[in-house]
Amino acid sequence: MTTDCPLCSYYNEVIVRAMFRKLSGRKVVITGAARGIGEKVARLAAARGAHVALIGLEPDRLRALAADLGPAATWHEADVRDGAALRSAIDACAQTLGGIDAVIANAGIAAYGTVRQAEEASFERVLDINLNGVFRTLRYATPHLERSKGHAMVVASAISFTPIAGLASYAASKAGVEMLALAYRQEVAHLGITVGLVHPSWIDTDLVRGAEADIPSFRALRGRLPYPGNVTTSVDRAAAAIVKGLVRRRSRVYVPRAVVVANWAKGALNSPVVWPWMRRFATQVTPTLEREVAALGRHDQLVPAAENRLAPASFAIDKA
Repeated sequence: MTTDCPLCSYYNEVIVRAMFRKLSGRKVVITGAARGIGEKVARLAAARGAHVALIGLEPDRLRALAADLGPAATWHEADVRDGAALRSAIDACAQTLGGIDAVIANAGIAAYGTVRQAEEASFERVLDINLNGVFRTLRYATPHLERSKGHAMVVASAISFTPIAGLASYAASKAGVEMLALAYRQEVAHLGITVGLVHPSWIDTDLVRGAEADIPSFRALRGRLPYPGNVTTSVDRAAAAIVKGLVRRRSRVYVPRAVVVANWAKGALNSPVVWPWMRRFATQVTPTLEREVAALGRHDQLVPAAENRLAPASFAIDKA
């Protein structure tokens, strides 16, 4: 059976052309743009004619990416934990681009360890980057989005709906991000700003690969989850879904699409009916996770070894 279909090819070409027209000349700011989803979104948006501004913590990678994307791209180094630096970067992006039509709040990290095991500093760091960092991004982008009647996309996670043992800090930050974005959507509706949420499951980027390298049982844990929690999606597919959602100003983007079921069923997933299964699952996996984190000797994820750095990572977000 062949997958070649002239009608399908024509339809896809029409979609691509429409996306190009709608993104051509649009000014898009992306946080966590140095790698992973952020980098791929920047490349795809630029290929569709957007002017992109990259914000992140790895100046060498940001500089190289902006050079690849050409004169329509600019970059600024800023930590989403530093409100003054982030505000300065966003304002500089607006000045360079001549405004901001869209912002993609994408920067985020994960950490290892259960609540009883995690270090306070590690837990707080995840919340500060993943949740407070989104707050700061939206806060300082709002005046620019108001002028353009623009769109904000907030990268949350499938874990916004369903907690997983051993990922308490990540789950708490992503559930908080969802509520933050939904409240913000109401608050800026009268300004003409629209807001979308992105809910990826496991994406094949540094965060997931790093967790698999650090925690031997992590891959097996994911494999025991029901679909779509047991599959990994390519970063290209995730970026394509985000850019498509940006063009259409979608209120929700699910990667893969089956993640929508977790949103619809989150009440049932966290109900007494499902609790016996969740309890058995957590009882089986938690002791192993705790032992492996203890053996690892740290709770923060590190920048990939290829980067030859020992500082904790601040990757473009890879959802779980």
